[in-house]
Amino acid sequence: MIKANLEKPGGIDVQDVSFSYRQNEVLKNLTFSVPRGRVVGVLGANGAGKSTLFKLILGVLPLKRGEIKINGLSVKTLSSRERAKQMAYIPQTQRGTFQFTVEEMVLMGTTASFSMFAQPGKRERIKAIEAMKVLQIESFANRLYDQLSGGEQQLVLIARAVAQDAPILIMDEPTASLDYGNQIRVLEEIRQLANRGYLVLISTHNPQHIFLYADDVLLIEGGSAIAFGKPQEVLSESLLSHVYRVPIQLESSAKTDIVTVLPDFEEIRSQEATK
Repeated sequence: MIKANLEKPGGIDVQDVSFSYRQNEVLKNLTFSVPRGRVVGVLGANGAGKSTLFKLILGVLPLKRGEIKINGLSVKTLSSRERAKQMAYIPQTQRGTFQFTVEEMVLMGTTASFSMFAQPGKRERIKAIEAMKVLQIESFANRLYDQLSGGEQQLVLIARAVAQDAPILIMDEPTASLDYGNQIRVLEEIRQLANRGYLVLISTHNPQHIFLYADDVLLIEGGSAIAFGKPQEVLSESLLSHVYRVPIQLESSAKTDIVTVLPDFEEIRSQEATK
């Protein structure tokens, strides 16, 4: 069964992290801390450093400076198998020819902390079935992964991560290339996972998703965190316009309290007219 310990306190603690690649500073003095049971959106323009941050948290890249703790444990001290018990990575939808059933794809998540020659057994199959139920995809367990829609494939990848039993889920642009309906379906399931006690980090290029689904936002520009906190409190028109280099308006609905992100067309066209 799913054993991820979602009751004990934990989360991600990033303290004064910097990272350079070939003399180029990619991240600078990054500090933030988030507990479990939340969706944290990582926002920023292309090349801001979002993917690098994820790789550092996952232990794929070595820390050059600073400290990252996962559920109270220093990522520097964790082996790959130990990291797999603490956090799971969900890539963008994996396309291509995968002649595996949905159940087989999800079952792969149960082997993340196995030794080299271990094979999944009855316990792991039960865990895979439970993960599919969590994501509400058990009805197409026997369908081939490569015959699913993009949104269905993304839910399979998330279920595979849930089957890994890790309480922290790190998702790289989980709605990229999905149509609008599938974006909402995937984001709704992400929200439910946080409600269950998971900590979910998602990177996105869509600030509207942040206002709709994230409890916290980390806004990165040029490798530095320029905002961290509740989206409605830290994201402003001037800040988003600065990051994305296009005039942006934020409109709040008195009926729903939801913030809508819109291009400021009047300002954009005024700027074009004066060129």
